[in-house]
Amino acid sequence: MNCLKSFAFSIVALFAMNVQAQNQQTRPAARLSDEGDEPTQMVRGATAFDVMAESFADLQVLRYQVPGFEKLSRSEKQLAYYLYEATLSGRDIIYDQKSKYGILLRKTIETMYGTYRGDKSGREWSQFQDYCGRFWFSNGNHHHYGNEKFIPDCSSDYFKKVIMNCDVKSLPTNTGENIEAFWQRVQPLFYDLKVEPKCVDLRSGIDNVAMSSNNFYEGVTQKEVEDYYNKMSTAGNAPSWGLNSKVVKENGQIKEKVWKSGGMYGAAIDKIIYWLEKATMVAENEKQKTCITLLIKYLKTGDLKTFDDYSIAWVKDTESKIDGINGFIEVYLDAIGKKGSYESYVCIRDEEATKRIAAIAKEAQWFEDQSPLMPQHKKKEVKGIIAKAITVIAESGDLAPTTAIGINLPNADWIRKDHGSKSVSLSNIVQSYNVASAMKGTLDEFGLNNDVKNRIKMYGALSSDLHTDMHECIGHASGQINPGVETTDKTLKNYASCLEEARADLVGLYYIMDKKLIDIGVMPSLEVAKAGYDNYMMNGLMTQLTRIKLGDEIEEAHMRNRQLNAMWAYEKGKKDNVVEFVKQGGKTFVKINDYNKLRTLFGDLLREIQRIKSEGDFKAGQALVENYGVKVDQTLHKEVLDRYSTLGIKPYRGFIQPKLTPVESKNGFVDVKIEYPTSFFAQMLEYGKQYSFLGVKN
Repeated sequence: MNCLKSFAFSIVALFAMNVQAQNQQTRPAARLSDEGDEPTQMVRGATAFDVMAESFADLQVLRYQVPGFEKLSRSEKQLAYYLYEATLSGRDIIYDQKSKYGILLRKTIETMYGTYRGDKSGREWSQFQDYCGRFWFSNGNHHHYGNEKFIPDCSSDYFKKVIMNCDVKSLPTNTGENIEAFWQRVQPLFYDLKVEPKCVDLRSGIDNVAMSSNNFYEGVTQKEVEDYYNKMSTAGNAPSWGLNSKVVKENGQIKEKVWKSGGMYGAAIDKIIYWLEKATMVAENEKQKTCITLLIKYLKTGDLKTFDDYSIAWVKDTESKIDGINGFIEVYLDAIGKKGSYESYVCIRDEEATKRIAAIAKEAQWFEDQSPLMPQHKKKEVKGIIAKAITVIAESGDLAPTTAIGINLPNADWIRKDHGSKSVSLSNIVQSYNVASAMKGTLDEFGLNNDVKNRIKMYGALSSDLHTDMHECIGHASGQINPGVETTDKTLKNYASCLEEARADLVGLYYIMDKKLIDIGVMPSLEVAKAGYDNYMMNGLMTQLTRIKLGDEIEEAHMRNRQLNAMWAYEKGKKDNVVEFVKQGGKTFVKINDYNKLRTLFGDLLREIQRIKSEGDFKAGQALVENYGVKVDQTLHKEVLDRYSTLGIKPYRGFIQPKLTPVESKNGFVDVKIEYPTSFFAQMLEYGKQYSFLGVKN
């Protein structure tokens, strides 16, 4: 499984978005400093725009601008608007994918929050409001990051009181069902932690399909699913079988419910198609029109071979200013890495911010040739890596409210090998993160000493950008699977996502310490690389633990990947004291003693993980993840949580989306107005009214 999407979450929330989401970005060199009181570098295009919105629970909602939108031509704005509507039209799907009760519960809280006639003050109303915010932020009642079910802090009696005193006729009751019966039906869905306890359950030694609460499978076991798909070859140019369907058992037979027009999710998909068809009429060029037309064909038929044709056409469209994706793509929500969650974005190419990432992509063959991989695992010819920065206009599905800050697609290895890939960094998203993160806090608490802190303040932003550029446009595109070996969803199974992200991270880590980056003009000195190493090891070994509860092991694929890389290097470097934990003032810190040896260790691990992927070595991959990426030192974890709790920083961040409104006259389309809403809660209610196309049962 080649999930090439990078989520914004590493030292980022922790170290001012420095390493943020271990994957991404191409950012201009000018940015706010990451943890200082005063900016050491100004953010490009900095204005008085307030990026901060509501905060609640462990969540901070942000806003982002769309620079350059007003300069688009009328036809470009029209195209952007149609793609924007297509993006939001699929929003219902992600709620249903995360739980078969997701839309039922969402419609219930929308009615409760929007129409409650009682007193909207006091502790329990505030607790109910926080629950609504958490639900919308996570696209359901499973934590967007940890995947565990969460329940309201307000009492069940209070929750019932709100239901009984809202617009009862708007609740999603069954035909003939009274309000008391409705409450009895939904109460355990909201409050019982034993009902759908975990959206994605990656624990070893269990049936990961049966124990995961998502809506990708019903009535089937993991073995039955694997046996079903094992009949379909994934060698060579085979499609990504199972990417766009739910697997169920009916009358004792395993079958797929395909997500397409006329199939499962058909009502929402038809709306997406409606707007995409409008978009073809104002496409910028023939390549873009061909690309959108193939996407429409795919959504109508559900044919995965057509999806591959669309993906190839999308890679070939390098000229269009307006771009985006729409469909079933990343497989993080599926414990066995087959089912694509719905996601979409629409964007404008950011010409200025593209320069650095393009300079790296241009040298892709050099990086491949010089990599520490075994010769047989290197690509002899790296095909067209298209790397650019984009300005996001809107996101939906699994990209909202929490988002990637870098994306590399298509995911299919054979398409990347034969046709190339697009690697994008979401420049305006990163800018908002950086502005929000320009505060004192985590770095001062967890940074080893002034040398480390000052280096991160000076170079942390650039090191993060370079690492994520390398992760996306070089890392995911590097290496090759041996002839005859099938795709990683079959060979590496539930460890595929973690290992792929670890592999791409290691490419970035290995090459950020290479003078090549200085030679091509994207890095001033190796001090940038040292800042990146300090950040990565600190995050992988310590600070990312703020994102899980005390006593838990690590399950999220990206967190596993970062701890795997950092812990393996720490353990393997012990005899040379390459990295160590040190105590100062009773607190634990991470200290790197030899940056060059650490680079060598990263290269060694990269070679091994590529071997595992190339050969399909499940047992070796499982051992790496379970031994280094999962287990947590509980004493250290408690210390990290205690220290972080004093900082008053929310560990998770997401976004309100801009709003596009068409301006029309009797003569037709005139313009598109862009607005930047300030209330996440108001936007969620608005979306619930305007983009609700699916029923509660799908």
